[in-house]
Amino acid sequence: MTEARDHAPPGYGPPRPPAPGWGPPPVPLSPDGRPLADFGTRLLAYMIDAVILGAVAMVLFLPPFAWFMVNAMSDIAARSDPSTPGTPVAVEYEQVFNQFFLPLLLLELGFFVFLLVAYYVYYVEMMFRSGRTLGKKLMKVQVVPLEPGATLTRGMAARRYLVECVGGSFVPFLGLLDGLWQLWDKPYQQTLHDKVAKTIVIKVAP
Repeated sequence: MTEARDHAPPGYGPPRPPAPGWGPPPVPLSPDGRPLADFGTRLLAYMIDAVILGAVAMVLFLPPFAWFMVNAMSDIAARSDPSTPGTPVAVEYEQVFNQFFLPLLLLELGFFVFLLVAYYVYYVEMMFRSGRTLGKKLMKVQVVPLEPGATLTRGMAARRYLVECVGGSFVPFLGLLDGLWQLWDKPYQQTLHDKVAKTIVIKVAP
């Protein structure tokens, strides 16, 4: 019987200890030893913030846009109606541009400026007060300075906003590169806006 146990087929017998060096990689830590937020968690927090801001923007933008479209189209239709006294049969291109496209461009420009201001309030003022947007609160992560013991300032939050929101809006592919940078950044998994602001994103207790 002893000989049979000594020659048990492979896969049977007491479990063997794992080979040296085997196991999951260690969790990346901040300079003061707190666990860093992973890419998936940060991405979900970003998507939550984007949905919240997008929903608010649509609620604010749709009413004036609908009002403009109804009035502009009715005005063009009235001017092109041959039964209306004193109006030409065909609407000139310059007239259409001045009455429709130019006001539409101005409306979109004003809305874009409004969004930049709203994003500033959301990403700078809210971040400055707690280090967390609503998305970051839900995903239990927080922005903190890279330097241990330092306090997150409004300037740090503003630099993050300038790179992530303003730069990402005007520079092609900067937003994509900024978000993906954390995948290969070592050792603190920083995005480009983290590097400019000298911040990191950590996990926090529930």
